[in-house]
Formats: sequence, structure tokens, C-alpha cells
Amino acid sequence: MTFGLEDIRPAIVAIDCHRGHLDPAVATMPATPEVAARLTEANRVFFERARAINIPIVHMVTTNRDVAEIRANPFWRLLSQDPKATRKNAMRHNLAGSPGCTIMPGLEKPGDIVVNTKKRYDCFQGTDLDITLRTHNINCVLITGINTNSCVLATACAANVRDYAVVVVEDCVDTMDSRAHHDAALLCLSTAFAHVMTSRKILDVLAARNRAA
Repeated sequence: MTFGLEDIRPAIVAIDCHRGHLDPAVATMPATPEVAARLTEANRVFFERARAINIPIVHMVTTNRDVAEIRANPFWRLLSQDPKATRKNAMRHNLAGSPGCTIMPGLEKPGDIVVNTKKRYDCFQGTDLDITLRTHNINCVLITGINTNSCVLATACAANVRDYAVVVVEDCVDTMDSRAHHDAALLCLSTAFAHVMTSRKILDVLAARNRAA
């Protein structure tokens, strides 16, 4: 079995690989320039290799219609009042029409699926991600993107309880928070919710499966 499945049908779910986090020129909730550059390149390389073996890619892009949609979350209201919080710009993050809602150049290719109705950490909440995966016969999600300790964590947990096999791509996720936040999230995920593996290892496992088939 691969990732607990007799017949694995994987797809990449790329979370918030957009300019709102990864382009220092426009980001409202920026990762450090070093993290942004490394994460963008790591995802680009992984996506290219995945497409070569026909793994579909679903890009999840946070897009808020207006400030009211953001303010509905009471915890985010509090964070926006803390000048030291990494999420202090929550009330203006990825408002529809802003450059932050654009996927980083080089990551999206024709044939990819883009879901731009994400408004909460959990990519399944209020979007058509679940029906998109199921109608494409997907039973395993390979999760990449940002932030490890919020959207990646919440989405991996949500996928797990929906009985998908979940794999977090270790070198293709990161955070605008601290390394300790990143490491703690991966520890929680690997303990109870998901496989945590490097992109190279994942592709090796899938290639071996294809050869055996």
C-alpha cells in the first residue's frame, strides 16, 4: 500500500502561493524575502515534476470580497489590533482585485485548477475543493504552501477527517511566523493527521508505484 491506500490517486493542493504572502513588493501578510523566494522555487520545481507524471494541481487562493467577510472572525479582529502580530494586516489581506490575490509567477500552468473562494484557514470551508477532488476521483492530497501553522495545518486536519490520505510536502511548506511554529505544526501533523515527507521522497514513492503497476 502507498500512504495507506491500495490504489492511490493523488493531487496537489497548493495553499496560498500568492503574492499576498510571497511577493514582498505587495504582500499584506509577508513571509520573509528568504522564505518567500525559497518556497516559491521549491513549489515551482515540485509542480513541474508532478505534472510530468500527470498529478493534477489545485491552487487555493484566499480572496476576500470585502472587509466584513474578514471581520466576521473574532480572533482576526483582535489580531488586527496588535501592532506586533504577524497578522496585524488581516483586515486588508487579499481583498478582491488586489495584487495579492495573484498566484506567484511561474507556479500556475494551463490545466491547473484554481479555486479563489478560500476565506478561512481550512481550504474546504466554503469552497468547492471537496467536490472538485471527488469528481476527479482523488483520494490523496499532497499539501504545499503557506502557512504551515495555520492554513496548511487546518486543511490537512480537515482532509484527514474527510478520509483523504494526507501528505504534507515538507520542503514545500513554510510560514511567516517562526521556525518553532513551523516545526510544531509538522510535529502535530505527523503524529495524528498526515504523512510529512520531502518532495523528492514523495515523487520516488509515486514513481515506484507506477513502475510496479
